Amino acid sequence: MTKVLLVEDEPGVAAFIKKGLEEESYQVQVAYDGHLAIQLLSGNQYDLIILDLILPGMNGIEICKKIRSSSLTNAPILMLTALNSTENIITGLDSGADDYLPKPFKLKELHARLRALLRRSNKSENSSLRDVLEIEDLKLDRATKIAIRDNKEIKLTSTEYRLLEYLMKNQGRILSRVDILDNVWDINFDMGTNVVDVYINYLRNKIEKGFKSKLIHTAIGMGYIMRSEF
Repeated sequence: MTKVLLVEDEPGVAAFIKKGLEEESYQVQVAYDGHLAIQLLSGNQYDLIILDLILPGMNGIEICKKIRSSSLTNAPILMLTALNSTENIITGLDSGADDYLPKPFKLKELHARLRALLRRSNKSENSSLRDVLEIEDLKLDRATKIAIRDNKEIKLTSTEYRLLEYLMKNQGRILSRVDILDNVWDINFDMGTNVVDVYINYLRNKIEKGFKSKLIHTAIGMGYIMRSEF
C-alpha cells in the first residue's frame, strides 16, 4: 500500500483529500503544520508527500527545503498552491518539490499527478543508475546526480537535474516545450507559463557560462536541442 504524508492545515480540505486518496487504496497520514510533518518524517517512511504551500508557522517552501537539506526522505513532493504564477511555481520547484498542483483541483487530477510521480520514482529506482551521460566535457553521473564540466562540479536543483538528464539522453534531437513538460514534469503544465524557458536559462547559466562552448541551442519555433558545437 502506498503511504502518503499529507501536510494541510485546513481540516476540511485535509479530510476531503484523505478520503479521496483512501478510496484509491492509499494509506494517508495527516500533519496540520510543518513541525508535526518533520516529526513524522523522522520516524516513518512515506512513498509520497503532499505539501500545502500556505501553512502556519513554517510555510511549504521552508518545509520542503528542510526536508531536502536534511535528507529526511527522497519521497516525491507534490506542492499544493493557490499561487500559480510562473514565479511561484519555480520557487516551489527550486525548494525541492517535484511537482505542483494549483488549487482548486479535482481529485482525478490529484490522482493523475501522484501516479506520475510514483512512475518516475519507480523508474529512477529501477534504471541503470551507474550510467554516466556525456557531451563534450560535460558529464552527468546518474547515480550521484552530480554534473561536472571541465572538472568543475555544477550544483543542480532536482528539477534542473531532470531537465539536464532529459536533454543529454536525447542529444541531437529537437525537443518541443510539450516534450520537455511531459518528460521532465510528467504532466502537462499550463502552457500559458514559461517555466520551460526559465529552467533552460537556469541550466545555460550553470553549464555554459564561463565555459568554452554552448551545448543547449534554441530551434526557433520548435524547441531546444542539446548538441556539440564542434
